[in-house]
Formats: sequence, C-alpha cells, structure tokens
Amino acid sequence: MKSISVVIPNYNGKHLFERYFEHNFNIIKSLKTDTEIIVVDDASTDSSVEYLEQNYRDKIQIIKKEQNSGFSNSCNLGINASKNDLVFLLNTDVKLNEGYFDNLFKYFEKEDTFGVMGRIIGMDDNNIQESARLPKVSGKKIKPSNFFYIENPTSFTPTFYLSGAIALIDSKKLKELNGFNELFNPFYCEDQELSIRAWRMGWKCYYEHSAICRHEVSGSTKFHSDKWAVKKLYFRNRYYVHYLHLSGSDLLLWHLQVAIVDVMLTIVTLQFYKIPAYLTLFFNRKKLKRKKKAFNRQMSKRDTNHDLLEIINQLEASLDGRNIIKI
Repeated sequence: MKSISVVIPNYNGKHLFERYFEHNFNIIKSLKTDTEIIVVDDASTDSSVEYLEQNYRDKIQIIKKEQNSGFSNSCNLGINASKNDLVFLLNTDVKLNEGYFDNLFKYFEKEDTFGVMGRIIGMDDNNIQESARLPKVSGKKIKPSNFFYIENPTSFTPTFYLSGAIALIDSKKLKELNGFNELFNPFYCEDQELSIRAWRMGWKCYYEHSAICRHEVSGSTKFHSDKWAVKKLYFRNRYYVHYLHLSGSDLLLWHLQVAIVDVMLTIVTLQFYKIPAYLTLFFNRKKLKRKKKAFNRQMSKRDTNHDLLEIINQLEASLDGRNIIKI
C-alpha cells in the first residue's frame, strides 16, 4: 500500500479545525500505511496555528506563511515538503467518511493514473455537491457540464478534473508538473487547470463513487472577499485556462467569442465583472506565455502533445454506452 502525505491549506479555519480535524486525523492515522499530515497556514489572523500547536504538537507538520497568497501557493508549499508516494489534498471544511480510502489505492496500480477523487455530499444531507465531471464545448468556450456518476461501473470512471478539496494524487507526477499554477491565486479553477495538464501529459484522472466525504458549503472561502470580486476572480481564472490550453486558430476564435459574447453583452446582462476579468488576462499575458511555453517543453520531453479539445472528445467517447447518471 502506497504511503500518503496529507496537505491541508488553511486560512482562518480554526472553527473548521474544531469541527472536523480530529475526525479526519483519526481516519488518516488508522490507515495501514505511512502517513504524514502537513498544514500550510496562509497567514491566518485567527488562532488556527495556536489551536493546532496546542492540540497536535509533534503529530503534524505546520508550515506558517508570513503573507497571505492563496490556495495554489499554500498547496505547493505542502506538496514540496511532502515525502510520501501519494499526496492527498484536503480542505479544512471537509469531513471524511469512514472507509474513504478503501477503494482508492487500486487506481495507482495503473502506471498512467494521475489521481482520483471521491464523492462530495452535503454536511447535513446526502445531496451530491461534486462527483465526476466532463466539460461541454460551446464554440471554443469550454464550460463545466453536469456532474455525473456511473451506476455499477465495470471499469474506472474518468473525470475531467479532480477537486482540490479531496484529490489523491501520484506525488511524483504532481511534482513533475510543479503543482498548481500560482497565477490562479487566491482560488478558483486551479484544480481544473492542473488536471488539464495531467491529461495533456497522457495521464488519467478518475472518480470513485464509493469514496464519500461531507462538505460545509463555502466553509473555507466565505471570508475572502465580496461577491463581485469573487465573480471577477472566477471569470479571470476561466479565461486563464483557455489562454493556457488553446493554441493557434482555436485560441484566436476563442478571443473573438469572448469579446463578442462575454464583453460586448455585459451591458445587457449586467455582468460587468467580466470586462476587468478579461482585461486582467492581457495585463498578465507575458506571465501566462511563460507558463504555456514551460509546459509545452515538459510535454516535448515526454514526447506528448495532446490537444485539449481532442482530449475532451476522447473522454466523451469513452463514456458511450455506459449507464451515466447525471446530477
């Protein structure tokens, strides 16, 4: 059984540690394999660190950041400090069900597995919040489709991306990709972009319906910023994903589509946050180009060059004839 490093990013999450950490700690430490728990504190202004030091001194590793920078940077610090075969990314607002890991280790018997995630349900109900997901393509824009699962699957269920809240990932592959893209700080879409890079490298992301956890909605991000700023951030990062992973005529047509549909229609839809979100892409295009070129070099070293739209088509084809339950 492969060893696991649990990486928990935290920002002002003392109340969440008090609710869920002891439970998760006991589940992780009950695994019959080597485990380590790394909490990366993103310059919290509450007493998160003091709470952990008082209750879990010498049981976990705590990395304290002096400046708040966001989810991607926090996770990357934990990933780089990890020592085990697998990295388990765990949000502070998640409560693992007993047996969460029971059916996950088998995925890593396949050499091309990047990672696997389980089912996320409500903290007080059994409604599915996240499961497997495929994107839908509208013109050149890629949008999330419905969540789904496969009833009584006879083979592994692919998912377009792994949720950063509960992703179990091959540590070697994760580090080869240099973890999350920190241009996506403070949060949103970074897990989708990481998974796209994995798919384009020729690796696979999976979903296991029997692995269940509960999630407190917005438990870890609700204190970050106002709704307008969050929407602007969300669309900025969605634009980043397209810019990084579309090329040539596909990228040009995407720009035209965004300029017409997203930007020009903001007056009608009152979604004014899309304009500054799109402009931010241009302000940061030099940094984005460097990231794009660096990843292209990584693909060249592995002799891979998988196109994003081609991958989407292949994923959709792999589900033909299977008993898909959409949520």
